[in-house]
Amino acid sequence: MPWLSDDMSTGTLLTGTILNALGILIGGLIGLNRNRQLSQSTQVALRGIMGVITVYVGLRLTVMGLNGSAGQVLKQVAILLLSMTLGRIIGRLLRIQSTLNRLGQHASQSFAKSRPEDPNRISEGFTLCTLLFCAGPLGPLGAVADGLSGYWQPLAIKMVMDGLAAMGFVSIYGWGVVLSAIPVFIYQGTITLGVQRLEPFLSQNGLLDSVNVVGGMLVFCVALIVLELKKLQLADYLPSLAVAPLITYFWR
Repeated sequence: MPWLSDDMSTGTLLTGTILNALGILIGGLIGLNRNRQLSQSTQVALRGIMGVITVYVGLRLTVMGLNGSAGQVLKQVAILLLSMTLGRIIGRLLRIQSTLNRLGQHASQSFAKSRPEDPNRISEGFTLCTLLFCAGPLGPLGAVADGLSGYWQPLAIKMVMDGLAAMGFVSIYGWGVVLSAIPVFIYQGTITLGVQRLEPFLSQNGLLDSVNVVGGMLVFCVALIVLELKKLQLADYLPSLAVAPLITYFWR
């Protein structure tokens, strides 16, 4: 599959974010013109396929960041473990996952109460779907990978997930779901453009591989959640992306 090729420089500016926004737009437009939802069996099959692809995308990013002699690889693995441990501690102190959980619960409760005849359904759909599509950890993870390495594949996975969700929600919320692609584009695009400014410094100081290794492992953990193999407080690990280059810089 060409979109899973080993050339990590093939992505252009904001490729992943553009794909993600297009996924929401296309999913919403298809949903507006569909009279019935996807069957349960189809949804399960798609979840399995996306989970397997996510495993590959995450592990490939991690493995491509592990290079050098055996001793250097062992050092990188040690930095990975230490970064994820310290990152999780920081994430728990900042209550990242618990905050996102509250946002998700608010969105879920609002979804359950909503009806197609609600006069405010478009504005509610815009707000709730924006929360839903921005609250997950795969968004910032993919935006960072896209900005640092042109590795847009994690956001391509999110494109499919968000597109399928938009297809289902649009029957209740109408055009509000489609419009939520705009804040998703702004949110993830801002992250991508921000980390692109850090890329020269990280590359010149040999720090980029550590970010890729940690980012790939976190994407792999997303697959465990998608496949419902393990529940993880994954957002609490996001600070690991900042901890990894710091440890690498001082561990010379």
